[in-house]
Amino acid sequence: MAVYTEVGDEALATFLADYDLGSIVAFRGIAEGVENSNFSLRTTQGDYILTLYEKRVDPADLPWFLGLMEHLATRGITCPLPVRARDGAALRMLAERHAAITTFLPGVWPRRVRPEHCGPVGQALAALHLAGRDYAPIRRNALGPDGWRPLFERARERADDVAPDLAAELDAALSAILAAWPSGLPVGHIHADLFPDNVFFLDGRLSGLIDFYFAATDLLIFDVAVCLNAWCFEPDFAFNVTKARAMLAAYAALRPLSAAERAALPVLCQGAAIRFLLTRLYDWVNTPPGAMVTRKDPIEYLRRLRFHLAARDEHAYGI
Repeated sequence: MAVYTEVGDEALATFLADYDLGSIVAFRGIAEGVENSNFSLRTTQGDYILTLYEKRVDPADLPWFLGLMEHLATRGITCPLPVRARDGAALRMLAERHAAITTFLPGVWPRRVRPEHCGPVGQALAALHLAGRDYAPIRRNALGPDGWRPLFERARERADDVAPDLAAELDAALSAILAAWPSGLPVGHIHADLFPDNVFFLDGRLSGLIDFYFAATDLLIFDVAVCLNAWCFEPDFAFNVTKARAMLAAYAALRPLSAAERAALPVLCQGAAIRFLLTRLYDWVNTPPGAMVTRKDPIEYLRRLRFHLAARDEHAYGI
């Protein structure tokens, strides 16, 4: 989440006049994240999130994202539910941006990940994958393997400004990962961005999943690899196999992993690491001055990538 586009009082009031949400009580920007402009909205009827879609989000994809959230919510996944205006539309225009309101989920994301968080995350991810099986529309993953080389080329010139010889290291790693990328593994709808700040806990229980704007149709095990990267490294970048084992066991209890999926974990984890390294690198060198946004350090994912490149097989992940 972030704020790139400001919303004036009159524009907001005009926008909300099309909804049955009562009167505005409070409205403020949310600075976390890097993709869209997000605002906390409180009205006399409750709390909501207003999102203005920016940057990498293709407006043509927005009905798919909103439809997926509605689909998952009706199948027991606790996620934001798009709020429809009086005319039935969930997607509208505000400040020359596509915009939508979603319900607010209570809870707090874990600032320090503990092993007891990882089992519930694995279980929730498997439940999401199962709940999405009968959502018929598909969306190609624009930030999947086909998108990594073009993204790298857009940041290559300034990569060595971030770390010495980073461009050469990424070039070699990317070539190796793409050459080894598996095919024929189970495909479905994935969250693709289930980081700790997109998972809420309340009273010790997982209370909801948010931010579905990277969701896509791709290898299900790739979503697991994203979570292993996001949840199972310590602040010193040591891999915590106890966390990984808890996550994988809870996931497999709902959706068992095939032998081929388990064997592919090292390269899938390499791919997940380089995907986030590249998007962070691009944002690091291209975020506009003065934007109300928290940039994320790409080098954190270089440390993860190096671990995965050294992993010999799935046993490195506690299997």
